[in-house]
Amino acid sequence: MAGLFISFEGIDGAGKSTHIEGLAQAFRAAGRQVTLTREPGGTPLAEKLRALVLNDAMDAMTEALLVFAARRDHLQQLIEPALARGDVVLCDRFTDATFAYQGMGRGFDLETLSVLERWVQAQPGTTSLRQPELTVWFDLDPTIAAERLAGARVPDKFEAQPVEFFRRVAAGYGARMDEEPRRFARIDAAQSRGAVWQDVLQAVQARGWLA
Repeated sequence: MAGLFISFEGIDGAGKSTHIEGLAQAFRAAGRQVTLTREPGGTPLAEKLRALVLNDAMDAMTEALLVFAARRDHLQQLIEPALARGDVVLCDRFTDATFAYQGMGRGFDLETLSVLERWVQAQPGTTSLRQPELTVWFDLDPTIAAERLAGARVPDKFEAQPVEFFRRVAAGYGARMDEEPRRFARIDAAQSRGAVWQDVLQAVQARGWLA
């Protein structure tokens, strides 16, 4: 079978991570091999860069460059080989998060991010970019997300940002969906966990990937 690439996106506290394992189990039950991964991260080098990005103070350009450096290694070492094997790759965040967090949240130049996206995700011999076949966006009011996160863990530098930051991030996700509406499935993450799961499953089934 051909490989399949699905990303999960949303602000911190939206609940996306809860449903990645559920979808992995559904694909495994259907006989597919599944690779679970995340960004920044997914490889030893990218995980080291993740720790810097999430915890160290730096300007927005340095942050964006580190994120894309991690993504390049992630693609080369893990995602592309997994897709070539025919795996289903489920990734907790991908490039949409960079445009939402570093672009809209941090105010970094979107055109520069687009240039980095083209450099890092170019498919050899084609004019296309490596993008997920489906991006599941868990859309949630930042106020509700903040309530869910309160006291859950020690926040990293992004989780510690004020609600207004996450409003900009959410707007960034909305802008990415407007650019590529066929790739996105917007999920109302304010619903019950069961209702959210049904919407996630339906989004995948609608594309014929699960019975």
